[in-house]
Amino acid sequence: MKCLECRGRMQTRRENVRYDASGLKGITLVGVEVSRCLDCGKAEIAIPRIEQLHRLIAKTLIEKHARLTPAEIVFLRKSLGWSGVDFARHMGTRQETVTRWERGSIRMGATADRLLRMMVASKTPIADYSVDTLGEIADSAPPSVLKLKASADTWQVAA
Repeated sequence: MKCLECRGRMQTRRENVRYDASGLKGITLVGVEVSRCLDCGKAEIAIPRIEQLHRLIAKTLIEKHARLTPAEIVFLRKSLGWSGVDFARHMGTRQETVTRWERGSIRMGATADRLLRMMVASKTPIADYSVDTLGEIADSAPPSVLKLKASADTWQVAA
């Protein structure tokens, strides 16, 4: 294998590497393949199954007992595949609020923290629920009246 920078010879071995590209401090990948150029010192890191790695990081973050840090909020938002604007719409808040959470100028409230964790845990970020509907939810309304009918294997809304 040749170095992409200087075309020198690469040597590969297993090392522990800080994973700063995640945006989180304190993430270490243990025993990953690192190829170093013997001439210029350039290193290339092979990260296997990166999507699985990111899911594990997200799972670990949502299971922690302390509130999410700004960097963790950014990581989880990105793990859902949302821009700041998309995230604000799904959270039912303004984009400026999301920016403040992610910069650490204000702390994410406990309810928003739990909602984010639930969205990441379900990994189904309310895809079948129109986000536009969130802005139309009334502050007060009469109680819902539902007629539900059991079929052989499921429940359905009765006509």
